[in-house]
Amino acid sequence: MKKLPLTFENMLPINKALSNPTRVKILDLLSEKPHNVNELSEKLNLPFSTTASHVNKLEKVDLIVTELVPGRGTQKVSAINYDRIIIDLFNMEEQTNEHELSIEMNIGDYLDCHVYPNCGLVSDREYIGIQDDPRSFYETERKKAQLLFFRDGYVEYRFPNRIPYGYKVKEISFSAEVCSEAPNYKLDWPSDITTWVNHTETSTWTSPGDFGGERGSLTPDWWRTNLTQFGLLKQWKINEDGCFIDNEKASDVTIGDLNLSEHPYVAFKLGIKEDAQNKGGMNLFGSKFGNYEQGIIMNIKYEAKN
Repeated sequence: MKKLPLTFENMLPINKALSNPTRVKILDLLSEKPHNVNELSEKLNLPFSTTASHVNKLEKVDLIVTELVPGRGTQKVSAINYDRIIIDLFNMEEQTNEHELSIEMNIGDYLDCHVYPNCGLVSDREYIGIQDDPRSFYETERKKAQLLFFRDGYVEYRFPNRIPYGYKVKEISFSAEVCSEAPNYKLDWPSDITTWVNHTETSTWTSPGDFGGERGSLTPDWWRTNLTQFGLLKQWKINEDGCFIDNEKASDVTIGDLNLSEHPYVAFKLGIKEDAQNKGGMNLFGSKFGNYEQGIIMNIKYEAKN
């Protein structure tokens, strides 16, 4: 959820942009999906030049963003930039210039993977594809996955880069429920799980085991208790001081090493390195499996450049 906080100091330009009913209608249309100016013009029954003028005014106050995308040639497509606008009708003793956005992704929405058996994908109702067959990780049904596991390999996710132009990132963090992967389950089964952000290795955490025998609070009843049931909720955080796992420093990789402004996405990869000392695999849990009702959550704190 990306929020735009308004105060007495910055609300006037936004309120002025929203005072026109046509621009409000444009935001309504863009909340459904991105549009180019031609599409907006047709739906609003307005001339192209008039529509473009309204779009430009919304762009100037960052309520929408416009990017060049391939189509029939290259075209400009506009998208809404915020999910919510919050107005603070009081003066704060200390004004802050810091903003925050959060995006959650399903564990089956990975863009790339490379896994080795034992491996598998599980929805909240059944196995997806064939157990211990890496080809199942490319099934279209993978987007329904609530549990994925592999003995060796990785999965990589790409979040949309919604950091506004003209802003700098102070901190980025990811959280997910994970654990080792053993046959059935084994509480003492260490595994070195490594993370990469924007293709930069950031840290390695040693999971103590693969947890089962006691049903996870969200794990469906059909899933046997002698199999993996839940993991540990981990947070990976990177700022100017380094990379931290659950607030303990894990490496000297800083926010500047990630080159966040150079990519249209933010890549987050989890896996087992080839030279890992403890190759104990990985389980990754979705919002309907394990103990935590979430997939992979990315949070970004950013502020305007001086």
